[in-house]
Amino acid sequence: MQLTIIIATYNAGAHLQDCLDSIRKFAPDETEILVMDGVSSDNTISILQHFVHPHLTWTSEPDKGIYDALNKGVKKAKGKWIHFLGADDRLLPEFQELASRLEEQDTVYYANSEDYYGNRENVWPLLKGPFSRYRLAKFCMNHQCILYPAGVFKKYHYDLKYPVSADYVLNMAVWGDGHFKKRYFPYKIVRYDMTGFSSFTTDEIFKADKPGLVKRYLGWWIYLRYRIKKSKENRKNNFNI
Repeated sequence: MQLTIIIATYNAGAHLQDCLDSIRKFAPDETEILVMDGVSSDNTISILQHFVHPHLTWTSEPDKGIYDALNKGVKKAKGKWIHFLGADDRLLPEFQELASRLEEQDTVYYANSEDYYGNRENVWPLLKGPFSRYRLAKFCMNHQCILYPAGVFKKYHYDLKYPVSADYVLNMAVWGDGHFKKRYFPYKIVRYDMTGFSSFTTDEIFKADKPGLVKRYLGWWIYLRYRIKKSKENRKNNFNI
């Protein structure tokens, strides 16, 4: 199987049907869909029971949060590449273009995302463009714009220490790992809902650990550039107070 899409859900009934419909419409026909549900009490399970797709598998069991559910999904995935969606995200037509480019199994493929707030669509600059190690040190890239080779998850997993930013930590590790090549394509592959969990929750542990993570995964030179940049920003902010 070429591609697996993993979705973590909990009481996602208001969004899940549209998410699944976008996968059926814009993902390759043989795409495996894994839904890892955290024992929803709304109509999420009913939607899964009635959604007809030959490669859909779902599980509903207690978990320790989104990243625990994704780690469980990765262990079940059969695809050579793995993509992650939130139930409130939607695939876009150009997802098929990126999926058709999947060739080298040591390569991370990624593209652009489109952001929307309610009915007002708005492209956020950080959701697009290629990422260097230094750009990644400054900004978190959008999780939903990445198709990871399955080999990434033989070396790495989502660290549950970081309830909001485990994907950022994973990407630091992957971008700093010379074994994995990275290929960017200027396709817009997913519509990303920025009003989800990470939009109103701050990961204080990650904020404290970030400088050390940059140094550990992205290297000393990137760490020094990052610290100099942050120092300049802090001086500017203090001056403006």
